[in-house]
Amino acid sequence: MDKMASNQKFSNQRLKEVALLFLKLGTISFGGPAAHIAMMKEEVVKKRQWIDEQHFLDLIGATNLIPGPNSTEMAIHIGHERAGWKGLIVAGLCFIVPAVIITGIFAVLYKEYGHLPIVQPFIYGISPAIIAIILSAVYPLAKKSIKTIELGLIGIISFILCLCGFNEIYVMFGAGLIALALTLIRLRKINTLNSAFPLAILQFTGNGFFNLRNLGIFLTFLKIGAILYGSGYVLFAFLDTELVAKGIISRQQLVDAIAVGQFTPGPVFSSVTFIGYQINYFTGALIATLGIFLPSFLFVALLNPLVRKMRNSKSFSAFLDAVNVASVAIIAVICYQLGKETISDWRTVLIAILSLTVVFGFRRINSALVVIGGSGLGFLLTLL
Repeated sequence: MDKMASNQKFSNQRLKEVALLFLKLGTISFGGPAAHIAMMKEEVVKKRQWIDEQHFLDLIGATNLIPGPNSTEMAIHIGHERAGWKGLIVAGLCFIVPAVIITGIFAVLYKEYGHLPIVQPFIYGISPAIIAIILSAVYPLAKKSIKTIELGLIGIISFILCLCGFNEIYVMFGAGLIALALTLIRLRKINTLNSAFPLAILQFTGNGFFNLRNLGIFLTFLKIGAILYGSGYVLFAFLDTELVAKGIISRQQLVDAIAVGQFTPGPVFSSVTFIGYQINYFTGALIATLGIFLPSFLFVALLNPLVRKMRNSKSFSAFLDAVNVASVAIIAVICYQLGKETISDWRTVLIAILSLTVVFGFRRINSALVVIGGSGLGFLLTLL
């Protein structure tokens, strides 16, 4: 009986740790999936040592294989690793809810006054700081993932293909399948290629609350959450097709939703809370948010137990290694593109250099402070 009570206390303690960490990250993690994942790596690999660097890298690769918001799915994975299925739910909710609340506040103000508060000076300084945080996370992941010359070549080719505009998911699966085929050839087990079939199955697999309007909103966002790969910008392309083209919201509302998604912490997908509110107030916001995030919880619950099994198989371990390298290449491309778009004058160059100096020279400093510092410095420099 004492042992059961002790186990329950241990389980509750882990659940509390997961909740507190992801509430913090959901409140302070600015800058999109790559920056969020960089912060998660700092917290769960370096500071808390909940999982090792290799498994963290495997989870990134696995997350990139399924649709949905990558950083949210990483939070859900980490929660499952630390505290089981309860941790899976708690981590996801704690990471999402702060962003949803903040985005909801902006949505109400926008609906009431027809414009957003002035946020551009703060965004101006956040982006260069975020690039520094991403680079500080990518560097050790790249060192860990490039285990052989072959994987190095796969990484370089993946980087070039993504830079040329090839679809990220095709690049990752292509890298993984090539590495898998080469490994099976070396092992002289070509006939075991049929074992890849399960992975393929996994991949393709009035204002009242319950009314036809809300059902339509829910199904639209559920569909997007279940099939969408790529960044938040891909999300906005989907929303343009599904909502703007059908006259449900205006393009200006979509553009303003993008601004809110960039400025607020947490997952960029919380922008749908803003859009849902414009469509049908609080119930629209709630239903849109539920629809977009629900598939991520289901996909991670199905995928998480398979990651370690894949790592323990020689053939699928090769597949996972190649996917990991391709994932790092994709993050590097995102970083390059973000830098090209945002580092455009002496002010942003200065913020980027100072941020890089801090993240590489003073590794104990929390990345949230780098983001806050970049935001504040950006605001001050725009006054000059």
